[in-house]
Amino acid sequence: MKRVGVLALQGAVREHIQSITACGAEAVSVKWPKDLESLDALILPGGESTTMRRLIDRYGLMEPLREFAETGKPMFGTCAGLILLAKTVIGREESHLGVMDVAVERNSFGRQIDSFEAPLTINGIEGAFEAVFIRAPHIVSVGPHAEVLCMHDGKIVMAKSGHFLGCSFHPELTEDHRITAYFLSMIGDKSDLLLPKTSTYSKV
Repeated sequence: MKRVGVLALQGAVREHIQSITACGAEAVSVKWPKDLESLDALILPGGESTTMRRLIDRYGLMEPLREFAETGKPMFGTCAGLILLAKTVIGREESHLGVMDVAVERNSFGRQIDSFEAPLTINGIEGAFEAVFIRAPHIVSVGPHAEVLCMHDGKIVMAKSGHFLGCSFHPELTEDHRITAYFLSMIGDKSDLLLPKTSTYSKV
Protein backbone atom coordinates (compact mmCIF):
# COMPACT_ATOMS: atom_id res chain seq x y z
CA MET A 1 0.00 0.00 0.00
CA LYS A 2 1.28 3.44 -0.93
CA ARG A 3 2.07 5.80 1.97
CA VAL A 4 1.03 9.40 1.29
CA GLY A 5 1.83 12.16 3.74
CA VAL A 6 -0.21 15.26 4.49
CA LEU A 7 1.59 18.22 6.05
CA ALA A 8 -0.43 18.44 9.27
CA LEU A 9 0.50 21.83 10.70
CA GLN A 10 -2.58 23.81 9.66
CA GLY A 11 -5.40 23.67 7.13
CA ALA A 12 -7.67 20.98 5.66
CA VAL A 13 -5.62 18.00 6.88
CA ARG A 14 -8.44 15.65 7.89
CA GLU A 15 -10.21 16.03 4.56
CA HIS A 16 -7.06 15.17 2.59
CA ILE A 17 -6.50 12.12 4.77
CA GLN A 18 -10.05 10.93 4.10
CA SER A 19 -9.59 11.42 0.34
CA ILE A 20 -6.28 9.52 0.30
CA THR A 21 -7.86 6.64 2.22
CA ALA A 22 -10.83 6.59 -0.17
CA CYS A 23 -8.34 6.07 -3.02
CA GLY A 24 -6.84 2.99 -1.39
CA ALA A 25 -3.61 4.47 -0.04
CA GLU A 26 -2.32 4.88 3.52
CA ALA A 27 -2.46 8.46 4.81
CA VAL A 28 0.25 9.73 7.17
CA SER A 29 0.12 12.99 9.17
CA VAL A 30 3.41 14.88 8.82
CA LYS A 31 4.39 17.15 11.71
CA TRP A 32 8.09 16.40 12.16
CA PRO A 33 10.98 15.69 9.76
CA LYS A 34 10.99 12.00 10.74
CA ASP A 35 7.41 11.70 9.47
CA LEU A 36 8.68 12.18 5.90
CA GLU A 37 10.55 8.89 6.01
CA SER A 38 9.21 6.05 3.84
CA LEU A 39 6.56 8.21 2.14
CA ASP A 40 5.74 7.69 -1.53
CA ALA A 41 4.16 11.15 -2.00
CA LEU A 42 3.25 14.27 -0.03
CA ILE A 43 0.35 16.73 0.00
CA LEU A 44 0.65 20.34 1.22
CA PRO A 45 -2.92 21.32 2.12
CA GLY A 46 -4.85 24.53 1.85
CA GLY A 47 -4.88 26.89 4.80
CA GLU A 48 -3.02 30.16 5.41
CA SER A 49 0.38 30.23 3.74
CA THR A 50 2.01 32.72 6.14
CA THR A 51 0.91 30.70 9.17
CA MET A 52 2.00 27.45 7.53
CA ARG A 53 5.44 28.87 6.74
CA ARG A 54 5.88 30.04 10.32
CA LEU A 55 5.01 26.57 11.59
CA ILE A 56 7.26 24.90 9.00
CA ASP A 57 10.15 26.94 10.37
CA ARG A 58 9.18 26.24 13.99
CA TYR A 59 9.10 22.48 13.43
CA GLY A 60 12.35 22.45 11.44
CA LEU A 61 10.66 21.19 8.27
CA MET A 62 11.90 23.54 5.56
CA GLU A 63 15.10 21.73 4.63
CA PRO A 64 13.57 18.24 5.02
CA LEU A 65 10.72 19.30 2.70
CA ARG A 66 13.23 20.59 0.13
CA GLU A 67 15.16 17.33 0.40
CA PHE A 68 11.92 15.39 -0.12
CA ALA A 69 11.22 17.46 -3.23
CA GLU A 70 14.64 16.50 -4.60
CA THR A 71 13.84 12.78 -4.34
CA GLY A 72 11.47 13.01 -7.31
CA LYS A 73 8.52 11.73 -5.29
CA PRO A 74 5.22 13.46 -6.17
CA MET A 75 4.16 16.55 -4.20
CA PHE A 76 0.74 18.20 -4.43
CA GLY A 77 -0.06 21.69 -3.17
CA THR A 78 -3.67 22.88 -2.86
CA CYS A 79 -4.42 26.59 -2.39
CA ALA A 80 -1.87 27.65 0.28
CA GLY A 81 0.09 24.50 -0.54
CA LEU A 82 0.45 25.73 -4.10
CA ILE A 83 1.91 28.99 -2.77
CA LEU A 84 4.43 27.01 -0.72
CA LEU A 85 5.55 25.03 -3.78
CA ALA A 86 5.76 27.92 -6.28
CA LYS A 87 9.09 29.16 -7.54
CA THR A 88 7.78 32.75 -7.51
CA VAL A 89 5.18 34.39 -5.26
CA ILE A 90 4.06 37.80 -6.52
CA GLY A 91 4.67 40.52 -3.91
CA ARG A 92 7.14 38.43 -1.95
CA GLU A 93 10.90 38.78 -2.35
CA GLU A 94 11.61 35.13 -1.64
CA SER A 95 9.63 31.98 -2.36
CA HIS A 96 8.95 29.33 0.26
CA LEU A 97 10.01 25.91 -1.05
CA GLY A 98 10.42 27.34 -4.55
CA VAL A 99 10.42 23.99 -6.32
CA MET A 100 7.50 24.19 -8.79
CA ASP A 101 8.07 26.05 -12.05
CA VAL A 102 5.17 28.50 -11.65
CA ALA A 103 4.52 32.03 -10.42
CA VAL A 104 1.47 32.57 -8.21
CA GLU A 105 -0.49 35.51 -6.86
CA ARG A 106 -2.29 35.25 -3.54
CA ASN A 107 -5.99 35.97 -2.86
CA SER A 108 -6.78 36.30 -6.56
CA PHE A 109 -10.48 35.53 -6.21
CA GLY A 110 -11.41 37.81 -3.33
CA ARG A 111 -11.81 37.47 0.42
CA GLN A 112 -13.34 34.69 2.52
CA ILE A 113 -16.86 36.04 1.91
CA ASP A 114 -16.22 35.78 -1.84
CA SER A 115 -15.76 31.98 -1.68
CA PHE A 116 -17.53 30.11 -4.47
CA GLU A 117 -17.89 26.82 -6.30
CA ALA A 118 -17.45 26.34 -10.04
CA PRO A 119 -17.42 23.40 -12.47
CA LEU A 120 -13.98 22.95 -14.03
CA THR A 121 -12.70 21.14 -17.08
CA ILE A 122 -9.36 19.59 -16.17
CA ASN A 123 -6.94 17.93 -18.56
CA GLY A 124 -6.63 14.27 -17.59
CA ILE A 125 -9.91 14.20 -15.66
CA GLU A 126 -13.03 13.00 -17.47
CA GLY A 127 -16.13 15.12 -16.81
CA ALA A 128 -16.59 18.37 -14.91
CA PHE A 129 -15.10 18.75 -11.44
CA GLU A 130 -17.03 20.95 -8.98
CA ALA A 131 -14.27 22.96 -7.33
CA VAL A 132 -14.34 24.98 -4.10
CA PHE A 133 -12.44 28.30 -4.12
CA ILE A 134 -11.66 29.96 -0.76
CA ARG A 135 -9.38 33.02 -0.77
CA ALA A 136 -7.74 31.25 -3.65
CA PRO A 137 -4.47 32.15 -5.38
CA HIS A 138 -4.00 31.70 -9.10
CA ILE A 139 -1.05 30.78 -11.27
CA VAL A 140 0.11 33.90 -13.10
CA SER A 141 2.53 32.08 -15.39
CA VAL A 142 4.16 28.71 -15.92
CA GLY A 143 7.74 28.01 -16.85
CA PRO A 144 8.98 25.80 -19.70
CA HIS A 145 8.85 22.71 -17.49
CA ALA A 146 5.21 23.17 -16.43
CA GLU A 147 1.92 22.20 -18.05
CA VAL A 148 -1.39 24.04 -17.61
CA LEU A 149 -4.13 21.57 -16.64
CA CYS A 150 -7.05 23.91 -15.98
CA MET A 151 -8.18 27.53 -16.30
CA HIS A 152 -11.12 29.38 -14.78
CA ASP A 153 -12.30 32.86 -15.69
CA GLY A 154 -9.15 33.39 -17.75
CA LYS A 155 -6.80 32.39 -14.89
CA ILE A 156 -4.66 29.28 -14.52
CA VAL A 157 -5.93 27.31 -11.53
CA MET A 158 -4.14 23.97 -11.92
CA ALA A 159 -0.78 22.96 -13.33
CA LYS A 160 1.77 20.19 -13.28
CA SER A 161 5.53 20.64 -13.27
CA GLY A 162 7.45 17.36 -13.34
CA HIS A 163 6.56 15.53 -10.13
CA PHE A 164 4.85 18.61 -8.68
CA LEU A 165 1.10 19.23 -8.94
CA GLY A 166 -0.66 22.37 -7.77
CA CYS A 167 -4.16 23.81 -7.80
CA SER A 168 -5.83 27.00 -6.57
CA PHE A 169 -8.91 25.31 -5.16
CA HIS A 170 -9.76 22.71 -2.50
CA PRO A 171 -10.49 19.29 -4.06
CA GLU A 172 -10.47 17.71 -0.60
CA LEU A 173 -13.58 19.68 0.44
CA THR A 174 -15.77 17.64 -1.91
CA GLU A 175 -16.66 13.95 -2.00
CA ASP A 176 -15.16 13.71 -5.49
CA HIS A 177 -11.77 12.02 -5.13
CA ARG A 178 -10.71 12.08 -8.78
CA ILE A 179 -8.04 14.75 -8.34
CA THR A 180 -6.53 12.93 -5.37
CA ALA A 181 -6.52 9.78 -7.50
CA TYR A 182 -4.89 11.71 -10.35
CA PHE A 183 -2.14 12.79 -7.96
CA LEU A 184 -1.66 9.28 -6.64
CA SER A 185 -1.39 8.04 -10.22
CA MET A 186 1.84 10.05 -10.41
CA ILE A 187 3.43 7.51 -8.04
CA GLY A 188 5.45 5.00 -10.04
CA ASP A 189 3.55 1.80 -9.20
CA LYS A 190 -0.22 2.37 -9.20
CA SER A 191 -1.37 -1.26 -8.96
CA ASP A 192 -2.89 -0.99 -5.47
CA LEU A 193 -4.73 2.32 -5.92
CA LEU A 194 -8.49 2.59 -6.33
CA LEU A 195 -8.61 4.90 -9.35
CA PRO A 196 -12.16 6.00 -10.25
CA LYS A 197 -13.58 4.45 -13.41
CA THR A 198 -14.74 7.90 -14.57
CA SER A 199 -11.18 9.16 -14.94
CA THR A 200 -9.09 9.06 -18.09
CA TYR A 201 -6.37 7.04 -16.33
CA SER A 202 -6.64 3.46 -15.14
CA LYS A 203 -4.85 0.86 -13.07
CA VAL A 204 -1.67 -0.54 -14.60
